[in-house]
Amino acid sequence: MGGVSTRIVSVRAREVLDSRGNPTVEAEVATAASVGRASVPSGASKGKLEALELRDGDERRFHGKGVKKAVANVTKILGPKLRGLDAADTSKVDAVMIRLDGTANKSKYGANAILAVSMAAARAAALANSVSLFSQLRKRTRYALPVPMMNVINGGEHAGNGLAIQEFLIEPVGAGTCTEAIRMGSEVYQSLKGVLVAKYGREAINVGDEGGFAPPLSLTRDALQSIREGVSKAGYGERDVRLGVDAASSTFYDQKAKKYVIDDETMDAGELEDFYSALRDEFGLLTIEDPFHEDALEEFASITKRLGAKTKVIGDDIYVTNVKRIMAGIRAKATNAVLIKLNQIGSVSETEEAIELAHKAGWSVAVSHRSGETEDPFIAHLATAFGSDFVKTGAPARGERVAKYNELIRIEEELGPRAKFSGKRFA
Repeated sequence: MGGVSTRIVSVRAREVLDSRGNPTVEAEVATAASVGRASVPSGASKGKLEALELRDGDERRFHGKGVKKAVANVTKILGPKLRGLDAADTSKVDAVMIRLDGTANKSKYGANAILAVSMAAARAAALANSVSLFSQLRKRTRYALPVPMMNVINGGEHAGNGLAIQEFLIEPVGAGTCTEAIRMGSEVYQSLKGVLVAKYGREAINVGDEGGFAPPLSLTRDALQSIREGVSKAGYGERDVRLGVDAASSTFYDQKAKKYVIDDETMDAGELEDFYSALRDEFGLLTIEDPFHEDALEEFASITKRLGAKTKVIGDDIYVTNVKRIMAGIRAKATNAVLIKLNQIGSVSETEEAIELAHKAGWSVAVSHRSGETEDPFIAHLATAFGSDFVKTGAPARGERVAKYNELIRIEEELGPRAKFSGKRFA
């Protein structure tokens, strides 16, 4: 590395805007040779056990959503304690901040404050060492690029329509490369646009938080059938582009009645499992995320056993990128895949630990964005570094989503023959 120092000399932060126009934390970590910058996303449908996103609560600014407190925690408390540490030692940098915070969910100084610094330090080290971020995160001889999971129809908390299911996804597993998969996904997205206009009119192509269309639909099958038509219209078969759903079932679970309200029906867990199984058979779903509410470990295990290894049952809110909860899921055989979100746990090193644990269990891994995103493409590097099977970062539309896809294209070009594409195992 030419003896370049990656010691931290200063840390600063500021309040910037995310893709919903809400404030978030951006941090800068400086070494003698570099400045790494990173910004933190924010979710709409949050698991109740996620690390705490610190907000000001002052209704005079940003309707109470300001992050001045988190910014001050970076500049006045966390930053000074990190000076002199090696930015390349992610575990040490994170451990210092976690120890200073001292809470289980990073509620004292804010997971948004800690994560912004954690990400910025990793980037500062990469820049100082003149290597790509994915290489700084994990040095390997070969890297695997993920299958894009593109949310092309939005529902639930991400849209204003009547769909209970939150995300309807396309997964171009038949591509030969990640770059080709991104092209295929974009072509299907544009074809789906035409399908929706023809069926439901121009208002059907308004977009939701993640760039997917938000047509005036209320039935799950209508959304999946429209996507199937879009795939066909783009010239692809059902094995080229697989479909998936993120149910985000906690959002349509009635806690008092212990029932799920979906597609104008009320279902118990067994009926909902039958519903998902029928959708899998009818539409060839490759992935089903959060099919039950976030405490339903037994129900998750039941559907995972029923659908088998060829269908990826993904846990998100049930795990919240937390090693202890993932371990419980492994013991219960609750899922065969996990969704990974940096801001659910609040540091890069803890996120990496969660990914490694899932891989050791033989699970598939999907690295994910949040609905309130920034233009920071950090997750493209994280997914590549750890050989994630999937990356979920929205539709091929809206700048904050496309930033991640464009970064994956650059990464694949840089890697050349050292890159492989994860899609082939699912085709």
